[in-house]
Amino acid sequence: MRAMMIVNPHATATTERRRDLLAHALAAEVRLVVAQTDHRGHAAELAAKAVSGGAELIVVHGGDGTVNEVVNGIMTAGAGRDAPMIAVVPGGSTNVFARAMGIDQDPVLATEQILEALIVRQHPRTISLGRVDDRYFTFNAGMGLDAEVVAAVESRRATGRAISNALHVRKAISEYFRTDRRHPRLTLTIDGVPAPTPAHLVFVSNVDPWTYFEGRAVRTNPGTSADRGLGVFALTSLRLPTVLRVSSQLLRTDGDPSSRHLLRKDDVNSITVSCSEPVALQVDGDYLGLRTGATFTSVPGALRVLTGAPVRLHDEMSGS
Repeated sequence: MRAMMIVNPHATATTERRRDLLAHALAAEVRLVVAQTDHRGHAAELAAKAVSGGAELIVVHGGDGTVNEVVNGIMTAGAGRDAPMIAVVPGGSTNVFARAMGIDQDPVLATEQILEALIVRQHPRTISLGRVDDRYFTFNAGMGLDAEVVAAVESRRATGRAISNALHVRKAISEYFRTDRRHPRLTLTIDGVPAPTPAHLVFVSNVDPWTYFEGRAVRTNPGTSADRGLGVFALTSLRLPTVLRVSSQLLRTDGDPSSRHLLRKDDVNSITVSCSEPVALQVDGDYLGLRTGATFTSVPGALRVLTGAPVRLHDEMSGS
């Protein structure tokens, strides 16, 4: 099997030594080419090159942003059913997509899961993706406050300073008090039906959970999965009591938020958002700029993924 491993050397949990160990382990099962990214968008370019070169598997070692680039490179290459399957060895700080696919957070254990899947010839899982305009996303997208937070965090990252959960919280608080909390700007149409009330923000999910915070799942749409349509979560009020109540619900284990100021729906084919003024847009934690409107669509059967299997190789090697 021909394979390419795409590594983001600047991702939080990637190191040169780890890259070499992963490559050595994978090369025992596949004909492997290793490529490192060195600029934004490079992972997409490398993925497209892998498709044109006939690769059957692309292994991504990086964070959610690198995974998103690879997926977009595969999808825009136009290979259709001949597109390679992907596998993810987590290398970022949150790794939402990898977790949703049952991949262990530990890169060594994740590699063992992938190797075992290859050894037993495990069938890949075929999943849906989300798409907004011409950009695909694997786990979530959003317009409004969350995208504004992403933009603020990216500005900090561009200066070379460290990114942490505490920084995300500080930016979320500052953006909340900066935003217009009295006049909702987003008008939603869900599967052709106009929403009854305008919203301040909208989260669109392709998997559950929406993200993680300090290791805890943040669940906006527990009924959403990559085997079905998209999940929609929109707040029609940003009054502080509403925000605090709904935010606390998102962190509960059952993750089933409800409020008279919350519009939530699962298994949606399309969401069209119209904005009274330009609003921030993000996909998979990547800020895309300001938009006066966007259409989010579910793309069924779009991608084949090697998902997590019970880890037995590590147990055998450790003698347990």
